[in-house]
Amino acid sequence: MKEKEKRFKPHLLLKQLNQYRFLHIFLYVTLGFVLFAALYSNVKPETLDVELFAVSEQTIYAPTTVEDKVETEIKQQEAYNSVEDQYTLKRDISEKQVDLVSSIFDAMLEVIRETENVSLPEEDSKEEGKTITPEEKVTRLKEKLTPAINDKISKDVYLPLVSTTSEELTLAKDSVVTAVNNVMSKEIPIIQLSVAKDQVEEELEYSSLRSDILRASTELGRFAIVPNYVFNLEETELKRQQAIDGVKEVQLKQGQIIVEEDELINREVYRKLGLVGLLDNQQSFKPFIGLGLLIVLIVIGVVYYFEQQEQNDRKRNNVLLLYCLIFSITLLLMKIVSLFQRIDYTHIGYIVPVAMGAMLIKLLISERLAILTSMILAVCGSIIFNEGVTGSFNFALGIYFLFGCLAGLLFLGEHNLRSKILQAGLFVAFMNVLVITAIMLIRNGTYSNLEIGSYFVMACVSGLVSSVLTIGFMPFFETGFGILSTMKLIELSNPNHPLLRKILTETPGTYHHSVMVANLSESACEAIGANGLLARVGAYYHDIGKTKRPQYFIENQMNIENPHNKLSAQLSKNIIISHATDGADMLRKHKMPIEFVDIAEQHHGTSLLKYFFHKAKQTNDSIYEEEFRYPGPKPQTKEIAIISIADSVEAAVRSMSNPTPDKIEKLVRSIISERLQDHQLNECDITLKELDTIAMSFCETLKGIFHSRIEYPELTKKQKVKQA
Repeated sequence: MKEKEKRFKPHLLLKQLNQYRFLHIFLYVTLGFVLFAALYSNVKPETLDVELFAVSEQTIYAPTTVEDKVETEIKQQEAYNSVEDQYTLKRDISEKQVDLVSSIFDAMLEVIRETENVSLPEEDSKEEGKTITPEEKVTRLKEKLTPAINDKISKDVYLPLVSTTSEELTLAKDSVVTAVNNVMSKEIPIIQLSVAKDQVEEELEYSSLRSDILRASTELGRFAIVPNYVFNLEETELKRQQAIDGVKEVQLKQGQIIVEEDELINREVYRKLGLVGLLDNQQSFKPFIGLGLLIVLIVIGVVYYFEQQEQNDRKRNNVLLLYCLIFSITLLLMKIVSLFQRIDYTHIGYIVPVAMGAMLIKLLISERLAILTSMILAVCGSIIFNEGVTGSFNFALGIYFLFGCLAGLLFLGEHNLRSKILQAGLFVAFMNVLVITAIMLIRNGTYSNLEIGSYFVMACVSGLVSSVLTIGFMPFFETGFGILSTMKLIELSNPNHPLLRKILTETPGTYHHSVMVANLSESACEAIGANGLLARVGAYYHDIGKTKRPQYFIENQMNIENPHNKLSAQLSKNIIISHATDGADMLRKHKMPIEFVDIAEQHHGTSLLKYFFHKAKQTNDSIYEEEFRYPGPKPQTKEIAIISIADSVEAAVRSMSNPTPDKIEKLVRSIISERLQDHQLNECDITLKELDTIAMSFCETLKGIFHSRIEYPELTKKQKVKQA
């Protein structure tokens, strides 16, 4: 390695770091730690140093919505107690009591009929006309009834009834059964039992029964009346449970005033402060767990983007490190500006130049990653600038950041011109003003002219500073990381560049050849999804080494004899082969991007100089092919492989006397087939399908260049004269 290449260069240091296999994993973890460190203080629950029965020095609001379980349980208990006992009318009880009274009278009638039969003289009886006393009838009656009934009805009730006739007892039965049925058909709760018994007595008063039988019948009727409107436990519990379920949980709403300034902090207020986690002696880990999950999701999104990219580890690590730096710088700017929130500048977040991060990532890496980062920065910003809001997220500022970033990305467009960065900053400022206006109108608040003016000034400053910082950081990142941005490529494609002007003035044939190769390479790269702009600009410089000895290359030999006719094949071979290494040295000397150096060094790979090999073979049979091959290395990327094929295709087609579409296609495919057979494409990740697409792209481009032309009459006449 030459001495000048041993000087310290940042991108060389990065190249050494990229050799570590697990560097990308370390960068992902580092990105997660950076996010956690930046957002930790903003999700940490706020605590207040307050004492019970002290006077509050400030108005305290609930930082989040939580359920007040104590108040909820009190409300539920009140609802439970408010439900009255549920009762149900049991009609089967009424029917049972009517049947009971009827059965008692039936038993009496049975006893009377039996005693009437016994009192008749029997033919074979030795005693004539034996009479059964009322007491004996009562005894027989009790034998027919249950002990429970006998215990509740006294003997005095039965005596008048068993002493009467069957007809009169039947009349008493009908009266009592009717009265009991009428009373029991209504609801009789236990507290109204005595009233119901009195109603039976009132109904029997109007009957035609004798007084003694009436009294006995009344006692039986009162005995038969029982409560039929009974307590229903299941229905009561169901109603009470429905009442509990109907109670909405009592919540301390986010932003609700817990205690106002100069108010006493009583036990209830102190309990609520502890409930929302504002006391010193209470610490919740839920916010940190939630933050950790959010960071994991963000890192997963970044990992998914980088790991799905088809690129080698070295390039991936380089781009990932660049991304982490840009993201960390943007996050650091947010964090620094957020410190002003503590001195009552709660809306200072509108001045953060967050669009800078998104625009840098678009210009230096890719637009897709820039869009993803815009969303991530919007989420992070809404957390960092949550001072002065009742929740953990400042959604208004998050929307403001998102629209600002997207505005910058959309305005830059596809070409990423450096001159458009300042214009993009102006567009971001305009969009910021519109978003702030929309937010203020949606909130429907009252704002002073000073507040509105300060918001608009911060919005404009944010956009302009974003563009200024983007322009300022671009050279550092491009130089430090040795990356080749779209804007850098466009600048290097300027014909006024010293090296391009050198090619144009010293080797005009080579310059024309390079332009043709650039056109072929760009269209082919875009057809397979490779970097077309890199291929175009790299093709401009791929033959820069020919400027060292321009007359030894046929495209520059105008009106002069070919110098190779006077040289040996060995010497001609050395001159031709040296243009690749000379070009790489010249590009390194002018500190051109490493991609251009690789293109100049690899665009011939290890291919064979057939013409000079066969020329040497004619004089010396002991010559080996390896002596007439380029030193390489072989093409390492798709872009270099395409430039390598385009270089040969353009030279071959240009040498054809009468190119036709069929001839061109046959030639293109034969060159590609030859490169494959010579194993020149083995070290790049190009596929056969892509090679077929490249061939079709070359043919389409070449058909447009070498199309048939109209033969003018004047020209034809001159040609005939010349031929004559």
